[in-house]
Amino acid sequence: MNCLIVDDDNISTSILARFAEKIEVIDKIDSCSRAIEAIQILKKAKEPIDLIFLDMEMPEMTGVEFLGTLKDQHPLIIVVSAKEKYAINAFDYDVTDYLLKPISFARMYKAVDKANNALKNKHLEVYEGKDEFFIKQNGLYIKIKYIDIIWIEALENYIILYTFREKYTVHHTLKAVIDKLPKGKFFRVHRSYVVNLSRISAIASTDISVDTIEGPASIPLGKAYRDKLLNAINVLSK
Repeated sequence: MNCLIVDDDNISTSILARFAEKIEVIDKIDSCSRAIEAIQILKKAKEPIDLIFLDMEMPEMTGVEFLGTLKDQHPLIIVVSAKEKYAINAFDYDVTDYLLKPISFARMYKAVDKANNALKNKHLEVYEGKDEFFIKQNGLYIKIKYIDIIWIEALENYIILYTFREKYTVHHTLKAVIDKLPKGKFFRVHRSYVVNLSRISAIASTDISVDTIEGPASIPLGKAYRDKLLNAINVLSK
């Protein structure tokens, strides 16, 4: 898991970081002292931030106010506070856990383990089927057939799977999904887009058309990907 500590207390940040380094499921740890900084970090992050340790009392924007800025799909949150009074408001935002300062390693480990289990449920889950996989949405495992996928779009720390009838938002990186797609069936046509080759209806210089149930849809075609795409498909005359 990639983690972000958002706390203006240097001592608290240091303790959290030291504990986090001892927990094997945590891969990367970053920190900032303001909620405003955290918002910018989330927007610019090249890799998904899976978990945030969030203080409640900070200058400029409180932890509760920060929670109010998050969209439906956001990192898991473990609140870290010296006071219990924010708990009700925090759990209204479906936080994973609420830790009271001073924090013990055992209590933090338990909270991280809880978050790790929740994260597994948010991630794309694939079994060894040749034609389909399952994603978890709102507590249900939904089967997605590869042939039904029209395109996949990367959006910040998430991907959107577009099928003929539905679209699904999944907490996953585009690269990780590409690695799991069947070879030769899908093609990356842009930094943020992967397309099912069988669904392409036309290719222009800067975009491609794909077939959907509502008619043709336009997807951007990156200059660096165009020649590779033309080489990958069956072109009678170039």
